[in-house]
Amino acid sequence: MAIASLGSVASLDAVFAPVRSQTAFEETVDRLGTAIKLGLLPPGTRLPAERELCERLGIARSTLRQALVALGQSGHLYATRGRGGGTFVVDPQPPAEPPSAELLAAWRYVCDERMAVEVGVAVLAAERADAPTLDGLDALVLALDGMLEDFAAYRQADVRLHVALAEATDSPPLVTAMTEVQGAMTGLISLIAHPPEVLDSSNVQHRRLLAAIRRRDEGAAAREMAAHLRGTEHILAGLLPAERG
Repeated sequence: MAIASLGSVASLDAVFAPVRSQTAFEETVDRLGTAIKLGLLPPGTRLPAERELCERLGIARSTLRQALVALGQSGHLYATRGRGGGTFVVDPQPPAEPPSAELLAAWRYVCDERMAVEVGVAVLAAERADAPTLDGLDALVLALDGMLEDFAAYRQADVRLHVALAEATDSPPLVTAMTEVQGAMTGLISLIAHPPEVLDSSNVQHRRLLAAIRRRDEGAAAREMAAHLRGTEHILAGLLPAERG
């Protein structure tokens, strides 16, 4: 198979610029997935070697491999061994019924609303959550570890976790707002693949968030929740189907 040439040097410099984010795994999925959708990495392109990619992106090899596996399981990349092997952009890309133009135009607004609601919930939960509630949240996170291969079960437990955080604030309007933003996010998340690597990374972020809440550290809780939500945004940006022209 002929190897497609890489896109313009200027464009790829942006794709492979160092990742400067708390969510290095998710941002790497975003960068590569978006570059594939935009045609900067056309079907058939062989990616640079892992060592070079790690150096250019400024990430650990384990983080890169996690992102490559996620993009492989979502149908964007495949790997071959031996002479001439490497990691390639799938040709053709997996067929998918694209979401509506209206949804694609508005999905970041959904994420904005979620950020406004959930960061506030994290701050108030750090102030108000009692020990039994926190123990229940820890148990949910532990259960999520066993659901990485079952997205439907994972998503249900994930929603319960976030709604329970809102309940911990003892504010019924916030519980309502959390339920609404989780419903909107479920509609978006249903449009993308759900590799176990993505779910595992998300649950690691849950642990950090709950640790901050248990310490009553409101600032850390806000930062951990914001990083968690940004991670989801990166995954959506990288894996949402492209809009038809």
